[in-house]
Order: sequence, then C-alpha cells, then structure tokens
Amino acid sequence: MDFIDFDRHSTERIHTGKQRFLCRQCGYQFMENPTDKRIDQPTRELIDRLLLERISMAGIARAMQVSEQWLQDSVKDKSAQTATRAEVSPKKRQLTVQCDELWSFVDHKGNKQWGWLALDADTREIIEAHVGRRDRERAQRLWRSLPPVYRQCAVLCTDEWEAYQSMLPQKRHRVVTKASGKTSYIERFNCTLRQRVSRFVRRSLAFSKSLRNHIGLLWNFIHHCNASLPV
Repeated sequence: MDFIDFDRHSTERIHTGKQRFLCRQCGYQFMENPTDKRIDQPTRELIDRLLLERISMAGIARAMQVSEQWLQDSVKDKSAQTATRAEVSPKKRQLTVQCDELWSFVDHKGNKQWGWLALDADTREIIEAHVGRRDRERAQRLWRSLPPVYRQCAVLCTDEWEAYQSMLPQKRHRVVTKASGKTSYIERFNCTLRQRVSRFVRRSLAFSKSLRNHIGLLWNFIHHCNASLPV
C-alpha cells in the first residue's frame, strides 16, 4: 500500500484542537481520522421540519447529531433566503383583516421585539408581518405593506392600542375587544406560534440571538402555515 508523505506542523490545529497535516506532494491539508460527516438531504429536510416545532437549537443538534455551529450556519442561510412577503391570491369579496402584536426577545432579555401581524379573517392566511418596536412607525409600516387590495377596501379590526388608531384610516378601522371575537383568529395564530416555535415563548432561554434569524424564522413559519391552509 502506498502511503502519502506529510509534514506535521505543531502550530497548525483546527478550532477543536485537532492536529492538521499537509501533504508534501500536492499541498492538500487534512486531518487524521476526521470526525466530520456530510449532512445528507433527508437529514436537512427533517431539520427544516424540526425548526417548525418547539425544540431548541441545541436540542435539534443533539437529536440529529450535528454540530451546533453547523446548525447555526444553516439557520442563518435559511433565514437569509426566506421571503419576507406573503404570496396573496386575488380576492373578489368583502375583506376583513385582523391585526395584533406579540412580543419576544432578541439577543438578550432587555431587547424586546414586537411582531406585528395581519391576518385575512376569511382565509386565515397571514398577509403581512413586521418586527420592531411597538410604536406608530411600525403600525404605519404594517399598513403600507399590506397588499393593495386590502389597503383599498378591507376593514381592519384591532385592539385599543393607540398606534393603530393614529395610523390606520378611520373609516375602515374597527377597535374591538377580545370578547367580541373579531380578533380571535390572529390571537389563535399568535398562540400557535408560541407553542410551535421556541424563540417566541415567553420567559424562555430559547430566544433568538440574531434579529435577522428571528425575522427569517418567523416568515418561515408563516409560509408553512399559509401553505397548510385548506384551498
């Protein structure tokens, strides 16, 4: 059996401390007895499904036997590629939109971020979402980002939060209470989101460390829920 000659460099080590080797003939760098493994497509698809469940990143890494660093990098790439707009089909009926906000943390518990969501009360699909402070600017961004058909003729039902009253058109804005049931669908979605995605759970250590990943995984869940709705 032919053996490849290599030089051993005592100072050349990878981040785990393992020794790195260099081939004298071709200059290829490698490790002896590497433990890295290739993540196949079925495993990647299963991880994508697990991201839609209430499991921490560390829990997914343990269950799937992948490194947390690889998983973090994978989530970062997925968040960057996830569309942050909903695909809304044309509507020819009276439109009613339910709006609500839910809070969560990003990076640390002193950085509270609010998710602003708008839902079509008839189809139950999320038609728009924003993440940021709970102020007038975000309420206005939510309104301006709604699909044109909703801005033109939809009735919007919200709670009594002042930002809605100052930013939404008065003629089509309805301030309602929880007891009225006219925001029940969006409140149900918020509850489902908290139950299914650990980073949105209150009083949890599983909150997002990156705002971009936070927004990307929110939209990933929205696209999943919209696609799961009956036609």
